[in-house]
Amino acid sequence: MLQDYPSIRLVATANTGREALAHFLAYRPDVTLMDLRLPDYHGIDVIRQIIGIDRRARLIALTTYSGDAQALSALKAGAMGFLLKTALRSELFDAIKAVHRGQRRICAEIAASLSEHITEDDLSSREIDVLRGLSAGTRNKGIAAELCISEETVKGHMKSAFEKLHVNNRTQALVIAMKRGLLDV
Repeated sequence: MLQDYPSIRLVATANTGREALAHFLAYRPDVTLMDLRLPDYHGIDVIRQIIGIDRRARLIALTTYSGDAQALSALKAGAMGFLLKTALRSELFDAIKAVHRGQRRICAEIAASLSEHITEDDLSSREIDVLRGLSAGTRNKGIAAELCISEETVKGHMKSAFEKLHVNNRTQALVIAMKRGLLDV
């Protein structure tokens, strides 16, 4: 896709997080495009590792999934950009140039979703664990056993998650959590 732009030179491609880390170390690219769905690591974890190696690294997260929680996690991990894989070639090129200059670039759809939810409380890791159990079809008792907590505590986490997601039931909670990228599908 980037061959039409002579000012961009592709130095390496990787199919796994392990390869991405090795190529980053070998080539030290000016800008790294990082897929969030890799077979061995989550792309956000690879972004964190690259930033741990070089705080000045410039990364753009790419994904097919438009959840604002994924975008926020990628940005907090150190990505300077977040684009959907459906982005136009010119949008990708513009993002690469902007990130190379040290600017952030987030696609409009994600930016709008982020702005909608920016003032909301984040779900705690335990609330996400409970929702993950729900998404697997596990009942409260099973979730409690898996997490080594009481059923009442599961209900408390669920109630808190419902309030934060502005929903009234389990189905709505799961739909919103998946839509926002709080749960991997």
